[in-house]
Amino acid sequence: MDAIAVVLEKPEQLALTRLTLSPAAEGDAVVAVTFSGISTGTERLLWSGRMPSFPGMGYPLVPGYESVGTIVEAPPGSGLKAGQSVFVPGARCFGAVRGLFGGAASHLVVPADRLVPIDPGLGERGVLIALAATAYHALAGISPGERALIVGHGVLGRLLARLSVLTGAVPTVWETNPVRARGEFGYPVLTPETDARRDYATITDVSGDSGILDALIARLAPGGEIVLAGFYEAPLAFAFPPAFLREARIRVAAEFRPADLAAVTALIERGALSLDGLITHRRPAAEAGEAYRTAFGEAACLKMILDWRAQP
Repeated sequence: MDAIAVVLEKPEQLALTRLTLSPAAEGDAVVAVTFSGISTGTERLLWSGRMPSFPGMGYPLVPGYESVGTIVEAPPGSGLKAGQSVFVPGARCFGAVRGLFGGAASHLVVPADRLVPIDPGLGERGVLIALAATAYHALAGISPGERALIVGHGVLGRLLARLSVLTGAVPTVWETNPVRARGEFGYPVLTPETDARRDYATITDVSGDSGILDALIARLAPGGEIVLAGFYEAPLAFAFPPAFLREARIRVAAEFRPADLAAVTALIERGALSLDGLITHRRPAAEAGEAYRTAFGEAACLKMILDWRAQP
């Protein structure tokens, strides 16, 4: 079986290529992809060639871990069926071409137990489940009434803020780009210079700025926690005395887990967590090159979606 896939042949060189997929093995499902999202974190680093050493890293590769589609074939006993809508957190089915993370293709062969059934009414918003699960994973342990700071007001930052509100926490967001700070959100969006607070119980950074730790430690309450939820291309460092005085805790939030996917899917299904207003740009998959440049180059682009419906 063949598929049309986005292939990063080398940094800043992208092609839409027909690839032969690995045959479906026992327990695998075949999915026709409808929409996939472009990550402005890890995929930006892959695009630019600045991705640090990472398992599976190397070119050529198929990026993407934010895909939704329809099952074409499902293995017996999987509980899945043809025609069902699913979220797909990437795939490794492209032979010699690496799947890192392998979701940006017209068709995918995926272990059935990795698929998450979703309401077909979500449509393109289903791609945001990956970032919602990432946000949920990062926020583990946040308490009602807690003063929380979120650094960065892209899609992940907005989902962190929405989930924080659901827990009863009181979030503030830092954003230095005026385009992303504009609007009414139900929580304050400030620049660091206009925020006087220095007693945040939790600070979650999604900026990817490797030089930010000292500024964040200065805003912590005693015993507070900094959660590193971005992806950092350079080593991180901080001055020890201020962290010592606050008994600061620093935690790394990595990939979401199946339990995180299940939790946010339940929140979305019952209408508690909204995914509205987060997708700002769309392109047919045939225009993937332009889509990637827009996703990484325009501040107004929160989330770019590739539409695969016209691909054979």
